[in-house]
Order: sequence, then structure tokens, then C-alpha cells
Amino acid sequence: MNKIIACIDGSNYATSVCDHAAWAARRLDVPVEIVHALGRRETSSRPFDLSGSLELGGREALLAELAEFDAQKAKLANRRGRLILEQAAARVKADGVLQVTERLRNGEVTEAIKEIEPEARLVVIGKRGEAADMAKGHLGSNLERVVRSMTKPLLVASRAFQPIERFLVAFDGGRSSPMIVERLLASPLLKDVACHLFMVGDGSGEPGQRLHAAREQLAAAGYKVTVGVESGDPETVIAEKVRRDGIGLLVMGAYGHSRIRNLIVGSTTTALIQACTVPVLVIR
Repeated sequence: MNKIIACIDGSNYATSVCDHAAWAARRLDVPVEIVHALGRRETSSRPFDLSGSLELGGREALLAELAEFDAQKAKLANRRGRLILEQAAARVKADGVLQVTERLRNGEVTEAIKEIEPEARLVVIGKRGEAADMAKGHLGSNLERVVRSMTKPLLVASRAFQPIERFLVAFDGGRSSPMIVERLLASPLLKDVACHLFMVGDGSGEPGQRLHAAREQLAAAGYKVTVGVESGDPETVIAEKVRRDGIGLLVMGAYGHSRIRNLIVGSTTTALIQACTVPVLVIR
């Protein structure tokens, strides 16, 4: 549980994932393991059944050619993966992390993360992968599946790393909200970074009490904390707050009692991560 897992592919986000992983590793004083998963699309060229399309001799010849092609394709994908990992490791080391390992794995990234997650203190993944690299209106096809399956904190890297001088906690006031505070108190990741606790909704009653209790706990631990409350649609208000106030990182919990409950498990997650150009730290 004492390593950063950085999941990369050949997309433009790979550099950012490396930089975010190195930033977290330096602050937590832990090593980084870089993981590249070779998806099935990269290793197979036979997605359909040819059995009824050709005469026996022609079918056998074609299947033999495809098998040979698949073998060559798999070798090239493996070599490409090794090169991607080598370049990523060099990037992380250049960012000041000395303990860096590499892992090339067959299968989809969701499967790789599920297998490796028990070893992780934090998992870092890009907002988009190769299939959606330049598509600003789309997220990576694996991202929501990864978020749904995670039990460890997940850092969704933005397109380019920027120094994080202020972070915003999307605090919904529900009974699970204190879990975010507990994670922040237990980790040095954001200790000297200015914190803004932000709640969308009614800041009175029990939710408001939890908000101010969280502020007192964080302040007592040495955080520089401010508090804000606004009404409106959570994903719209939070995204605008992040943009308007120059927030460098959005911190969100996986569960809550209000509409923010759907920020991680549901379409609202996609909308908010799409809308924010900063990295998002998901705490379960």
C-alpha cells in the first residue's frame, strides 16, 4: 500500500499522468510503478467468425495468415509498450522520483487496476486515453469503469500538470463527507496547500454543522481553510467555482446524501470531470 500506480497509454495524457504521479510520490515519499496495459484490440485482428465464409482450403490459409499477422502484431505492441514504459520511467525520474518500476500487462486497463490496486496508495490515470485523446467533449472509455471499481483514492490527471496551490473539496454535508476530511488529515499529500471547503445547497442545519466541523478539524491540523456555500446545480456551480477561483485540484467523495451522490456513480461524474480542466482526486 506504499506506492503510486500510474496507468499510462500512448496518449498525450501519458506525460501528465507521469508528472502528477511524480508530484504525489514526492509529497508522500513513496515509489512509483508505471503500468501499461495491452488491450485486446492491440493483439487480435480476428473479431469475427470466418468459418462459413470460405471453402476449407482458403479458410485454413487465411486463418494461418491471420495467426501469423496476430503474432507479429503482438510483438510490435509489446515492443511499443516497453518503449512507452521506458520513456515514462525516464520522465518520472527526471521529476525527482528515484524509485520507479515498470509493468507491462496483457488485458484491459480496468483489469490491470483491479489486480494491482491492493498494492497502491494512490492510482493515477489520465482523463482521456488514445481513443479520445483530442476529443474535448469525451472522456476515456475506461475512466468511468475504473472510478466505479476503485476502493483506493484515484487521481484523474488533467491534460497538463500545473503546480497545485489551492484545492477545493466538494463537500455535500452528508454522513460520508467526514471521510474526505479523515483522508486529508491522515495524508501529507495536500498538507501545505490552501483548502476551500465548498458546499452546494443549504448551509444550515446538520449539513452546515458538518461543514464547519470539517473546517475546524482541518484548521487544527494546520490546513489553511476557507468555507463557501452556494445554491444551484452541483456540477455547474462547482465547475464555475473551480474556474473562477483558480482552483488547482478538485477533491470529491464517492458517496453523499444529495445530488452530489451521483458525482461519482452516474452521469454527473462525467459531466463534472469534463467541465473541469483541473485534476480530480476521488476519495472513497
